[in-house]
Amino acid sequence: MGLDRWTAFAERHRSLVVLTALLVTFGAVALVLDRPKGAVEMWFALPLFAAGAALFAWVLWPTGRPVAEAEPTLATRLIRFLTVRGRLTKLFPVAGVAIIVADLAYNFIVSATPAFLTEDIMVLLLGATLLGYGLVPDAYTKERDFVLVFFLALNAILVVPLLLVRAYVRDFDASVDVYSWIALAPETGWVLSLVGVPNTVHSVTGLTAPGISFTPRHIGTEVTVVITTSCSGIYTFGIFASAFLSFVLTEYAKPSRRMWIFLGLGLFAAYAANILRIVVIVLVGYFTDTTATDLQNMLVTHSYAGWIIFLAWTALFWGLLFKFLPLGKEAEAAEPMPEKVHAGPPRKSACAICGGILSPAIPATRCACGAYQHQACLLTTARCPGCGRVHRAVPAGAAEGC
Repeated sequence: MGLDRWTAFAERHRSLVVLTALLVTFGAVALVLDRPKGAVEMWFALPLFAAGAALFAWVLWPTGRPVAEAEPTLATRLIRFLTVRGRLTKLFPVAGVAIIVADLAYNFIVSATPAFLTEDIMVLLLGATLLGYGLVPDAYTKERDFVLVFFLALNAILVVPLLLVRAYVRDFDASVDVYSWIALAPETGWVLSLVGVPNTVHSVTGLTAPGISFTPRHIGTEVTVVITTSCSGIYTFGIFASAFLSFVLTEYAKPSRRMWIFLGLGLFAAYAANILRIVVIVLVGYFTDTTATDLQNMLVTHSYAGWIIFLAWTALFWGLLFKFLPLGKEAEAAEPMPEKVHAGPPRKSACAICGGILSPAIPATRCACGAYQHQACLLTTARCPGCGRVHRAVPAGAAEGC
């Protein structure tokens, strides 16, 4: 497939390009925030950032053509609701400074160690986002809202629950392993039993994290894998869940059944990927480690392959989800077509959208499939009724394909 055909394909499937950029970019974010042991994989963040930024730049690059004004997305409406119809957005810089100062005070006054950890990075990025929110041009409202919703969701999933639990136990340096106990260890043990690996999930003396004990086939003695907070994958799950939530809220203009299904399955994919990661790590140790390797195969898988397994599974699941439950179909269903829609081959004497007469006095354009549409009609629909191609409004008198 040549460059022109790839470009045409990307033009017709903008949401797919955005989803790919989303996956690649936040894969890099996950590598930076949730650093794997050994830190070698962190260097993969550089090409991932470059690839994701290139895709985003291609999608957002100005074309010089006027585009129909988009309907406010769910993300925009959510932000307007949280800010009392936008009245509080002028206070975003103040809130950003307050969040940054609060995090610094927490580290240097409340916490025993002033080091900046993963949670601190998330909080500081949210503060920076609030500081720069009002500086982003209105032409990039969708992208601006995506970033804000992402960091709000990330802090809501990972930071706020941690602070609440630490405040409850009155220990602001405690390692909280609630996620491992409730949503990871029991489910991992069940899957392992399902594939034929006997195991037990239990508490570990001296630790708050759960352990999964099993006996490797070639070792003969029981070993225990402790799923601490840093090894649980909660950070990676939170990053991908927040990214997918932001993607859906900025792609949909109205809530619908399809949207809730799409969102639910996407979040489930990130959760299931984390369980799959732990299962694969244990399976490697169970089937391949011997007394000579001394569980090194399992440790290498944990350090290097676990994150790759997570990313590969999430990409596969989201790809299938996007193929069989695309967002575009919802747009078609949510936006009723005009009553006068002509089936069959397009007629050059009539607008393919409204059915009205074409005249040199009325600006019109021609789709690549041969259908003609009034320029005014292009502002009311996002697709050509003749072939389904996504089109943009173009200057009056221009003849351009969809």
